[in-house]
Amino acid sequence: MLSKDKICAVVAAKDSKTMTRQLAQALLCTRTAELRLDWLADDLEIGRFLRQLAAKRIRANLLATCRRRKASGQYRGTVAHQLLHLAEALRAGCTWYDLEIESASKCPSELLDVLLGEGRQITSAHFFRSMPTSLTPTVRLLRAKRPSAIKIAAQCDSLAAGLRLLRLTRGRRDVIAVPMGEVAMPLRILAHRHGSALAYAPVENATAPGQVSLSEMTSLYRADRITRRTRIYGVIGDPIAHSLSPQLHNAGFQASKMDAVYLPFLVYDLRDFLAAIAPLGIAGFSVTLPHKQSILRHLDDCDPLAASIGAVNTVVVRGGAKLYGYNTDYVGVLHALGQRISLHGSRVLILGAGGAARAVAFALAQAGATVCVLARRKEKSAALARAIGGETTDRRRLAHEFFDAIVNATPVGMHPHVHRSPLEARELNCRLLFDTIYRPERTRLMQLAARRGIEVVSGIEMFIAQGRAQWEIWTGERAPQAPMRRAVIRALRTSK
Repeated sequence: MLSKDKICAVVAAKDSKTMTRQLAQALLCTRTAELRLDWLADDLEIGRFLRQLAAKRIRANLLATCRRRKASGQYRGTVAHQLLHLAEALRAGCTWYDLEIESASKCPSELLDVLLGEGRQITSAHFFRSMPTSLTPTVRLLRAKRPSAIKIAAQCDSLAAGLRLLRLTRGRRDVIAVPMGEVAMPLRILAHRHGSALAYAPVENATAPGQVSLSEMTSLYRADRITRRTRIYGVIGDPIAHSLSPQLHNAGFQASKMDAVYLPFLVYDLRDFLAAIAPLGIAGFSVTLPHKQSILRHLDDCDPLAASIGAVNTVVVRGGAKLYGYNTDYVGVLHALGQRISLHGSRVLILGAGGAARAVAFALAQAGATVCVLARRKEKSAALARAIGGETTDRRRLAHEFFDAIVNATPVGMHPHVHRSPLEARELNCRLLFDTIYRPERTRLMQLAARRGIEVVSGIEMFIAQGRAQWEIWTGERAPQAPMRRAVIRALRTSK
């Protein structure tokens, strides 16, 4: 067992001053830290940092790494100099050192015993391009050096690959498994839950793809508290980095003192995610672009309203594998618009005909509004209009038409493409403009409308309302609205 603190902060910087500051920051969250000596600018800077470290006499579980460039590290020196730096790190207070297999294979065991015998060795292998078809030869090679622990980090382009890597830790307390890549990012958070001796998180500078920052790992996801009993929820989509759903739902779980966590899943292949539900113990998940409609054919049952809308944004997992779909976007639309205009008898233009647009259209139509649909694909516009008893329009007519409200249900203008707008200012002839996008909080479309004196409503209202409804479907309890709202607003303001 490497440490009681399973979250290992990664301290990496070009100069000793920044390294020292990062280490102090790391120790506020965890007592385990990896010191990436190879990130320091040169041998002199490494020596300077280690002298400062020795003077501080820090009581913590420190791990020294000085990975050479041949092993995808930053250190340009020889193996001999690498070993000397690691030996100095042990004298400065480190208890562990990580030696990559490329260097370890060149060093006789007797030499390592003489230079580094005071420390405990992790022998590591890194696969930054792709994971080998079989990991058995790598494990055999790493264990041949008889280290105290072994570490394998590999690029995982699917959850299936990441789970295969994590299976190496079963029944072992001396194996560190690090799934790399954006798709495998949630598995980093769950790594120690599945048996990995450590889960790495950078203080500031990412040292591998798909890393989660130390602050997010410990505060947002509370990864150090995740156990086999923790209920796992998440959101699936592509893209997903912009989503504030983790802030919303995790704030709810923390406020209610629930043993649950909510994770973002970048999903290119829906089948890959669905196959991971049972192994990960996922109890429910949100669905966003582009999967709101395609998820329908994978459900075991569906709420009648969601079925009529033809889009699902909420799934409950029962019995480990049975999927039940709901649509809470409907609730969010009514909350966002119903308080501002009388929907019955109003005329509303909806931009888009995808999953979000369908929820908006059905909600407004059932509330008594006359709905007009405008989308790039005329056949989709016509199909949605028929489904709700509405009408379609052509963009060329917008400058000459008036609506009580215009609703943008497309992703145009979403982060990071914040300077785009689905309409021009002259086409905004309405009393109220509602943009379902919530990041940024004030989109380019909203700015154009405000300049014309039109009342604007941010998608944040719909987002929070639909999220509360999801939370209550999953937990069966009333959602703590105030802390959930505060968490989302804080995240939005911070991201600015």
